[in-house]
Amino acid sequence: MKVSDIASVVESFAPLGLQEKWDNSGLAIGSPDSEVHGVLVGFDCTPELISEAIRVGADMVITHHPLIFGGLKKICPEDPVGKAVMMAVSNGIAVYAAHTNADKVIEGVSGAMARRLGLKDIQVLDDDGDGHGLGAVGILQSPLAVPEALELVRSAFGLSVVRCSRPVGCKISKVAMCGGSGSSLISAAQASGAQLYLCGDVSYHHFFTSGDFMIMDIGHFESEVEIAEILFSLIRKNFPNFAVHMSSDIRNANPIYYL
Repeated sequence: MKVSDIASVVESFAPLGLQEKWDNSGLAIGSPDSEVHGVLVGFDCTPELISEAIRVGADMVITHHPLIFGGLKKICPEDPVGKAVMMAVSNGIAVYAAHTNADKVIEGVSGAMARRLGLKDIQVLDDDGDGHGLGAVGILQSPLAVPEALELVRSAFGLSVVRCSRPVGCKISKVAMCGGSGSSLISAAQASGAQLYLCGDVSYHHFFTSGDFMIMDIGHFESEVEIAEILFSLIRKNFPNFAVHMSSDIRNANPIYYL
């Protein structure tokens, strides 16, 4: 098995051409022609994830967030990115990411959020014109008052705390969402007719909403982490007799702590 064989399966699901211009999805470390004997799927490519790959004998790591976003001015073990790069290179581990390309397919990040809520008539929220795009929008099985919708969201995403804007006075029937940092799609969510928008990384001023529209910030990690399980299942389905591992500590990999 080669790195390119694994990459081609991921890219059949989330083509690299869909990624945003600023993104760095794809192979960041390693050669497409390198032999692969095991794959470890995680969420962020941290030194801890590379250590786990070494322990389980995986020589390819696949994550959602890219290890390298921009140019590196230095690579040193004191910096988490630099340390992960050094560990991967010295141990012959290929590093691959499926980021905004996995965000922009309806089977990916935002679609997974919608399915977790049990929505119907799920569509892309911000369509690029080819059926792909960021975010998703769909209809609840039945309209819910805000306390009921809040409980659904908490239960679906395993949350104890949700940052919310002013609760709407109407029942919620249509929900929009975008995994990760979704503030840029607030206007699109409101224009879709949704009464509720779920995303992460919402800044203070965006919580000033108007009309029958509210925002729930469920967290960047919490909204996106399911993509790791999707990628794991995709690779295992296509290579059933190959050593594919899911990071054993992925649910505790959130860098944000609520104390």
